[in-house]
Amino acid sequence: MPIGLHKKKNLTSFQVIIAGFAGVILLGALILMLPVATVSRVVTPFHETLFTATSAVCVTGLVVQDTGSYWSAFGQTIIVILIQIGGLGVVTVATAAVMFSGRKISLMQRSTMQDAISAPQVGGIVKMTRFILKGTCLIELVGAVLLLPFFCRDYGRKGIWLSLFHSVSAFCNAGFDLMGTVRQPFVSMTGYADQLPVNIVLMLLIVIGGIGFLTWDDICTHRFHLKHYRMQSKVILVTSACLIMIPAVWFFVNDFTRLPVRERLLASLFQSVTTRTAGFNTVDSSEMTDVSQAVMIVLMLIGGSPGSTAGGLKTTTFAVLILNAFTTFKNQENVEVFGRRLDMHVVRNAATIVMMYLTLFLAGGITISVYEGLPLAVCLFEAASAVGTVGLTLGITAGLHIFSQIILVILMFLGRVGGLTLIYAVLSNKGTINAKYPLDHITVG
Repeated sequence: MPIGLHKKKNLTSFQVIIAGFAGVILLGALILMLPVATVSRVVTPFHETLFTATSAVCVTGLVVQDTGSYWSAFGQTIIVILIQIGGLGVVTVATAAVMFSGRKISLMQRSTMQDAISAPQVGGIVKMTRFILKGTCLIELVGAVLLLPFFCRDYGRKGIWLSLFHSVSAFCNAGFDLMGTVRQPFVSMTGYADQLPVNIVLMLLIVIGGIGFLTWDDICTHRFHLKHYRMQSKVILVTSACLIMIPAVWFFVNDFTRLPVRERLLASLFQSVTTRTAGFNTVDSSEMTDVSQAVMIVLMLIGGSPGSTAGGLKTTTFAVLILNAFTTFKNQENVEVFGRRLDMHVVRNAATIVMMYLTLFLAGGITISVYEGLPLAVCLFEAASAVGTVGLTLGITAGLHIFSQIILVILMFLGRVGGLTLIYAVLSNKGTINAKYPLDHITVG
């Protein structure tokens, strides 16, 4: 080989995903430092804008400055753009830009898109991208229209912006809100705790965004013919329903006893839904019982579904481990569900992902507790909220020191891109295009 001539090495799809998220976060942080981004026209410290941009792109919702009272209309616009990019995925947005420019999508780009949305195959990925973009715009627009009467009633013309912002934030499972004021910051949706239509719209947006794009495709294609759904979609729908209804019953029995029955039922259901990475709250989480807060930690760690706008270790990961446990109890060799057999590498991946998330969760919570001198339970709740990209808090986020904020930034980032994505980005062969796929599997991570 002549001197200076080297074999060309391309980034793997996993490295592209991580680099894309990191690049958008950095750019967003720098833009938010501009004085025009704040109401008081001051330069926000970089560590605060980095925290905000990471929380937005990783659709978390943890904030060190109240979004509604601190950031200007320009700053709020940048934040909602970051939320939209993070919800759809950086690769999806980049692929859409290439499509709109009229250029041809290469095999590497299709493979990267496949990994980004957890699609089972490369074929049809461009069609799926169009479906995702159209579906997202339609759902967010409908959500904004349904919220419009209530926000315009309370805020006048400003309600138009509030409706759009909260529709995008809810669908992307971000949890950012504009309800705070200088006198009363960080209030989230507590002012609408007793308003059924607002609660229902937000919950529907959160659930639709969190079940995953491939599940949308099954629902739109096969309607109510569940037997024609992908096995993965069936697992997601059943698991999601259980993870919403069972905790809601628990919260209703153990919490919110001072509320009337109707509001108590609504608060319990909303709390169960929002804990699945959405981050809005209609009640003060710190007033819930210790056991309920522990249940919330588990729900936050599980998060949403593969290929969705949500983070966390994913519903399918949780389902695979439960199925594997039942298989062991019954002394069977293969993990089976809906008449199909799961490959053992899926079970191994699920176990690895859970180990990684638990390690991050415990290490982050313990470190923050020791450094800040705060109760461990409170810090573990904060760490679970960050790594699960949820955004719920017991009220300590804004008062944390820079070191603890950086820990939360790392947890949010890793929780959004996924543990296996990070491993594959470091260890996978740069020259390999991931265009092959298993015949039948459940995506985890």
